[in-house]
Parts: sequence; structure tokens; C-alpha cells
Amino acid sequence: MKTKILGLVALFLSTLAINAQIDRSTMPEPGPDPVVKLGKPVKFTLDNGLKVIMVENHKLPRISANLTIDNKPYFEGEIAGVSGMMGSLLGRGTENITKDEFNEKVDFYGANVSFFSSGAFASSLTKYFPEILGLMADGVKNSKFTQEEFDKEVNITLDGLKSNEKNVTSAARRVENVLTYGRNHPYGEFTSKESVGNIQLKDVVNNYNTYYRPNNAYLVIEGDINPKEAKKLVTSLFADWQKGVIPAYTIPPTKNVATTEIDFINMDNAVQSEIAIINNVDLTLGDDDYYAALMASNILGGGGTARLFMNLREDKGYTYGSYASLRQSKYAGTFRATASVRNMVTDSSVVELQKEINKIRYKKVSAEELANSKEEYIGGFVMDVQKPTTVANFALNIERYNLPNDFYENYIKNIKAVTLDDVQNAAIKYFKGDQARIVITGKGIDVLKNLEKTDYIINYFDKEGNPTEKPAMTLPIPAGMTAANVVDKYVEAIGGKDKVMAVESVMMVSNATIQGTPLVMTSKSAAPNKTSMVISVMGNAMQKMVFDGTTGYQEARGQKMDMKPEEIEEAKSTMAPFADMAYKNGKLDRIEPIDGENYYVIISGDTQIFYDVKTGLKSKEVKTVKTPNGDVQVPTTFSDYKAVNGIMFPHAVTMKSGPMDLNFEVKEIKINEGVTDADFK
Repeated sequence: MKTKILGLVALFLSTLAINAQIDRSTMPEPGPDPVVKLGKPVKFTLDNGLKVIMVENHKLPRISANLTIDNKPYFEGEIAGVSGMMGSLLGRGTENITKDEFNEKVDFYGANVSFFSSGAFASSLTKYFPEILGLMADGVKNSKFTQEEFDKEVNITLDGLKSNEKNVTSAARRVENVLTYGRNHPYGEFTSKESVGNIQLKDVVNNYNTYYRPNNAYLVIEGDINPKEAKKLVTSLFADWQKGVIPAYTIPPTKNVATTEIDFINMDNAVQSEIAIINNVDLTLGDDDYYAALMASNILGGGGTARLFMNLREDKGYTYGSYASLRQSKYAGTFRATASVRNMVTDSSVVELQKEINKIRYKKVSAEELANSKEEYIGGFVMDVQKPTTVANFALNIERYNLPNDFYENYIKNIKAVTLDDVQNAAIKYFKGDQARIVITGKGIDVLKNLEKTDYIINYFDKEGNPTEKPAMTLPIPAGMTAANVVDKYVEAIGGKDKVMAVESVMMVSNATIQGTPLVMTSKSAAPNKTSMVISVMGNAMQKMVFDGTTGYQEARGQKMDMKPEEIEEAKSTMAPFADMAYKNGKLDRIEPIDGENYYVIISGDTQIFYDVKTGLKSKEVKTVKTPNGDVQVPTTFSDYKAVNGIMFPHAVTMKSGPMDLNFEVKEIKINEGVTDADFK
């Protein structure tokens, strides 16, 4: 033991001696730039036009094949979505094998085979690769499209569209594309219920026969291959894939607006605004100013240390993150600066986004920013180039974009050569702060009043990008209607005053899932204002909140915290088991239209409560919570009302928790049983 201790002491002293010789006050000199040497891929072309690229890598006994059909984008019109449907149906049985047999073989080999409208992918262990590539080739060349599978895919597509009807982010992206590219542009059209209804099986088959051809296709094979054997295998499997005549199509030109404008999409269910400042660009991989444009975009909004992130998140606390991206394309590139922000800071966020865009255009970035951006890009490039798939993708890009063979070998040198002037010139050229669309998707009643104070013209669009009128903010409250009347109507709707007043206690058990982990929330309430709630994870109580009518506490992770005086007063003012009874003393603020229905909105303290004008049922509560970064609105929605002992209770409750939704499903409700005084101790 003494020897071990002496050894540790000696090691400690030697470490001190070494550290004493290092001057940590100065940054060490950077080493030489890494030299990138990409392996030379083996290339050949079949008579049908299929270009094959093979990249050897024997580190693992695996091989992958990636088929890319590089057709020019085309407009689908009234049957928008037909190509996506075709891609989904590929491989569901061929002329030689049934769908089930195909899937069983793939599973048996522990492999992966997938198909999509612009290609296919397969990977497996080396020894199984001939069989797996054979299955992929069979699906590519001989897929059968049956009415049964088509009908299934139509239903799946329609279900997906329905589930996304009220998704704010989906609506935002859809309208952004319509406005950025144009409704008659391949990138501007979208799949709708109407277009799906127009698609027939024959349209899918026609799309496959017309566009899924080898003429413009690349097959990249990477991994533990023998090039000679692989060439024989590919030739034997794909040489009989028949080429066709791809219809000529002229892509409509895109253009920017003459003057920056706000394009607003009203979503009544939005709890935050989706902001995207967008303009079209003409930028393609390999252009002379491509590297400078990369640096400008990275400095502005490339990540957690970029200007947008540091301003809107770290400094202002408006959002969880703000970013910018520059999309190069052979056909239609774009610049986008984005943020998802709280409703009440939507106008301020637009100001800050535009400020940062214009700042990088009109004032040079610092030498330190440029140096850091270069090192970040070079570091990521050097890490990526170690991966065989990256080398294969580089080889594909060289072919698709007609780049010099040494394009990626000179990548680091070209990044290093970017100057401060280059960055500013690229920002001026590609970031059109004065000719941009500011596309905002959010709740008009919360954000339009302040947006109208800006200098921008505001245009209004619906969720499909059609021009529309400014959304109605509120409707007049009928004479004599009060908060008490609204609550009385709610009480009638859930079962009537006599039944509600007979309820002295309620016990409710609800289930939810957060990041795959199941939660159980057990809430109990008793008249006049006693409440308790326990949240359990995997059977263990993780959080507990209790109020006994006089005082209370919260307990989480073994730490107990008594209620503050102001929290006690708020709890005393709450009525149980039905909190709505206290809302009679609130203020009937407005009637608000939401998704075609009208809602009474009562304000009680820091909470807004929404009641359906037609049914009388409560649909939502929105509580304003004060945080160090400003006020945040936290909504809770109520739906799926079902009767328990003659009283209607919501059985689906969704709570907003930061960027996540907690969807609780009520599993059990007990009235006037299951609750004792011990629950509030």
C-alpha cells in the first residue's frame, strides 16, 4: 500500500513539473492544414444510361447501394402527390416475389431495403449483398402496383393530412413554399385531400413507367467490395432496366418581391409564431462565391454561437433557437432566417432578425468571427471525410454537378481563402433583407396589433397559401351577457346545477407519455378548495402538489417546498372540484373565432378561459406565467367529453410544457369516492 501511495505522489509531482513548463497564457500555434486525399472511385456506365460509382472500404464487412434518380423537378398539378405515392408503393411485391416474401427475405438477412420516388437504398453484410442487391433491383425494375395496396396508401396519406390539419409548423412550411416558389412551381405545389382524391392507380403506374428510369440515374455502391465482381453483379442485375423518354419540362423562374413585405397566415390554435424571412437565390455547389456564402450563412445563423442564436435566444430570450440557412440548388435556391417565438414578442423578433440580416450585409464581420467559422467548417469537413459514405456522396456530387475531380481535395484551401470582403459581398448578394418575404404563421388576435405598427405591408393568406382577408379578431358580446352567464351555460352543458352541486369530491387518473416514458397523474379535489396532484413515473412518485384549504406544499425529487403567501391566496380563491365556479367573478372579455367556431373568453386573474358558444363546453385555458425572459402563455386544452355519473368530463387533456405537448388520456374518474382528508396532508 505504501508503495502505491508513493507511486501516486510521484505521478502527481511529475504532472506538476510538466504543467509548470507549459505557458498557458498564449494560444498554441495551429498545426498545418490537414491534407484530404479521397480514394478514387471506380466508375462505369451501362448502355441504358445508369452511371455506377463504386467506393472500396474494407473496414467493416458491410456494403450499401444507393440509387439516385436525378430527374429535373416536374409539376404534378391536379394529381400532386402522385410521385410520393408511387415511391411508397415501390417494392410491395414484384412480378417475381410477393410483398410478404420480399420482407421476410430482407428480415432473414438482417438487411435494409427501401424505395422512394427518386431512388432506392439497400445495405447488408458483405456475404448477403448479392441477394440483397438482387431484391432491390427486382423492386426497381419489376414492382407491381395493386389496387389493394394503392387503396391502403390513399387512406394512409389522407390520415396523415388530417392529423396535420391544425399543425402550425406544417401549415407554415406549406405556405412558405407556395409564396417562395409559386403555386405552379414543382417546389411550390403540395399534396392535398383534393389532389389525393384525383389520383388513380393508373396515374401511379404511369408515373413509374415515365420517370422511374435509368436515364438520369446514379448507383453508388460503397463498402467491402471487389470492384470487378461488383461490376459483374451490377451489370447482370441492372443492364436490362429499360430506359425511357423523360418528358421535357421548363421550370418556371422564381423571383423576389420588389419590397420586403409581411405575409401572414392566421392559425387560431398557435401558441407561438413561426417566422421565416425568405428570398430566392441563384447559388449552385461550386460557384465562385460558394465558400464565401457558406461562411456568411454560418456566421449569421449556423448554430448556437451564431449571431441570430446569440441575439434572439441568449440575449432576448424570445425563442429556443434562431437559425439561417442558404440552400444551393441547380434549379431554385433560397435563403431563410427562422425562429419560433412567443406570440407577444413576434413583432420584436422580426425587428431583431432583420437587424442581424442587414448588419451582416452593411458591416463587415470581425476577423475572429470569420476565423472561428472557418475552423468550424474545416473541423466538420475533416471529421466527415473519414466516413466512407461521405466519400461516396462526394463522388456523386462531382458527377451530378459536373465538378472538377479535385473539388473536395481543394475544399479546405478554398474555405481558408475566403476574406472579410468576400463574406460581405456574399451577404449583400444572397441575403435580400430589402426584398424578402417575412412569412409569419401565428395567432392573429395576439400578434397583428403590434405587427401593424411596423413599416411593412401585411398580406393575408389561408393555410393553403390562398390570398384572404384580414382575419376577424373578435365578435361583439351580446347585450347582457356576462361571465356568470357563460359559466352557468357550462354547468348546464356538463349535467346541470343540481348534479354539479352534489359533487363533493373527484378523483381522476390520467396517463401520458413524455419522450417514450409513461407518466401517471392522479389528481384529487374536494369542496370547497382542497386539491392534490401526484405525478408518477414507472410507479415512483416524482412530483406532488397539495393544498388543504389553508396551506400547502410542493415536493419533487425528495425536496419539499412550502407554498408562498401569494400562492396560498391564489389557491384559496380556487374552487373545487369545479374551478369554473370561481370564473363567474371574472371578466367576459370577448368572443373569439377559432377554426370556424366561436368561443366566449373569460379573463380570471392571469388565466384566459375559452367556452364554446354553441355547446357551452370549456375547450381551453391559457395561463400567463412570468419568467426571467418575460411572460409566457401556457395553454391547456380539453376535449373528448364523456359522462361519468351523469356529469360530462373531458377525457383528453393536453398541456403545453416548453416545446413539448403532454397529451393526457383520462383512464378513471370517481365522484364522491376515493378521496379522504389524508390525501391533503
